[in-house]
Amino acid sequence: MSPISSLQIIGSKQFGGAENFFIRMHNAIQDRSDLTSIAVTSPDSQLMSALRPSVSTIPMRSVFDPFSYFGLKRLIRNTQPDIVQTWMGRATRLVKLPPSKGPVHVARLGGFYNPKQYQHAHALVGNTLSICDYLVREGVPSERVSFISNFVSIPAPTPEAELQVLRQKLGLNQDDLVVFALGRLHENKGFDTLIKAFSALPAEVNGRSLHLLIAGDGPLVDEITQQVAESSAASRIQLLGWQRDTTPYFHLADLFVCPSRHEPLGNVILEAWAHGLPVVSTRTHGALELVEPDVSGFLVEIDDAKAMGGAMEQALTASEADLHGVSAAGVRVLSERFSETVILSAYHNLYDQLLQKGR
Repeated sequence: MSPISSLQIIGSKQFGGAENFFIRMHNAIQDRSDLTSIAVTSPDSQLMSALRPSVSTIPMRSVFDPFSYFGLKRLIRNTQPDIVQTWMGRATRLVKLPPSKGPVHVARLGGFYNPKQYQHAHALVGNTLSICDYLVREGVPSERVSFISNFVSIPAPTPEAELQVLRQKLGLNQDDLVVFALGRLHENKGFDTLIKAFSALPAEVNGRSLHLLIAGDGPLVDEITQQVAESSAASRIQLLGWQRDTTPYFHLADLFVCPSRHEPLGNVILEAWAHGLPVVSTRTHGALELVEPDVSGFLVEIDDAKAMGGAMEQALTASEADLHGVSAAGVRVLSERFSETVILSAYHNLYDQLLQKGR
């Protein structure tokens, strides 16, 4: 049986949660016998360096870019894929395929976007149940909506020698406790609440110095930098900037915190579980779907710095056995519901069903 071929199209130029999963999915398909993929992105996109062949480029400057519209149309005609999967609004609005012949257009959504921008696609994939429910409430026929989430693979351990070099670089001692957070420095991500919560914690927990590392860049970098400078814990908070490889920081940490105000899924929670970390998160849509409170993580109300600090302290003072139980529960959820095999098999099944029924 021939593999199902696809074009995977994204217009983004910078890394984010959707972009990182786009890379993971396209690259993972290259190792499968039942699927093939050509990635399509902008020639000046940061994603180019992380994508495995095959890759094609179309500028996709905006949703009103006729050059890119006809370029994508020509690429689809020349490659004749079974599936054209578009990621987010720009790529989706630049692709218009016939309703009853040729490739099947699948639009993948990772947020609560206006479905009118996606209604011309033959099928819609939401990466959370709440997104799928939202699409149906907004009038998209339920038979056109499918739930397939993201996957994160469990990485190899970072060598201890490499971690020691990183500790020295960051000025950390071997027995320091490290809280790690990761994301775009944007209002939605709630890092201001995290800094406020961390600043209210004691400088030491069980005799171990407590530190906060935040990796990411974004529009609030100046405001966040100023907040850190004014914090009573300024000497124990480090802003790392954007990091392409975050695995060593996850492996250095003892606890991961997701302080978001808005998080449709929460890729960072999956990443923390993949690295074996216990998680404290706000009660966003995504976290509520992922985390079983006090079993696979700790959940607090959005913007509640006192509760967030309390959850961090609860996790950091828990017995090693109890904390390992929480992180192990997260790894089990990841393996059972968000593994590469589970998610790519779901995509293969969806593609096959769409092709069998002709849309």
